[in-house]
Amino acid sequence: MLSVPLTPELEEKINRLVEDGVAANKADLARKAIEFFAEQQAIEDVLRAEKELADGKLLSGDLDELAKRI
Repeated sequence: MLSVPLTPELEEKINRLVEDGVAANKADLARKAIEFFAEQQAIEDVLRAEKELADGKLLSGDLDELAKRI
């Protein structure tokens, strides 16, 4: 179980989003927000990798060797 103290402003935003039908309830909204955040992080990681590739920052190595170390 997760318990997070919120400001009154955040609590109101959550209530409005639930009332607007964005999520079934507060817990559902929290799950959706976490999933959305994770997706945004993944997108940023891909964009960063593409930029590094465009900037010529290539990595090379043996993935099997790396996997053995992990």
